[in-house]
Amino acid sequence: MRAAGLAPRALSGVWQTEAWPHGSGQPDYYNAVAELDGAGHEPPPLYAVLSQIERSFGRERREKWAPRTLDLDIIAMDGFAGTFGGIELPHPRMHERAFVLAPLAEVAPNWRHPGNGRSAAELLAGLAPGYRYQRIGGLSPAPPVS
Repeated sequence: MRAAGLAPRALSGVWQTEAWPHGSGQPDYYNAVAELDGAGHEPPPLYAVLSQIERSFGRERREKWAPRTLDLDIIAMDGFAGTFGGIELPHPRMHERAFVLAPLAEVAPNWRHPGNGRSAAELLAGLAPGYRYQRIGGLSPAPPVS
């Protein structure tokens, strides 16, 4: 991300969560959240940069909801609520997914969803019972690119 000009402000740990949807039988997910300095970025160009990073790590988009080697999404951006070039912000189903909310609540527990006003921590606590999620380790930032 640094090499692509995106500066991380904060990184969550790595979270192991049950695959979505609950009971799907897919292998567990391993997720993290990076809060980036998005200064000067609009959602579509930022998404293009993230997609290029995915491709550089071997990501191929063949079918929706298929297992992925890497999946970088824009969950939310300050000052953006709505649809921007096909990108809906905040992410339209983030409030239903432990794999988003657990690391988000670690990095930004007081972040508030602009649609429902609930914090990341409140959204996580409000998930249906039975979702498994646990923090399994830290995510070390890479050294700055020289």
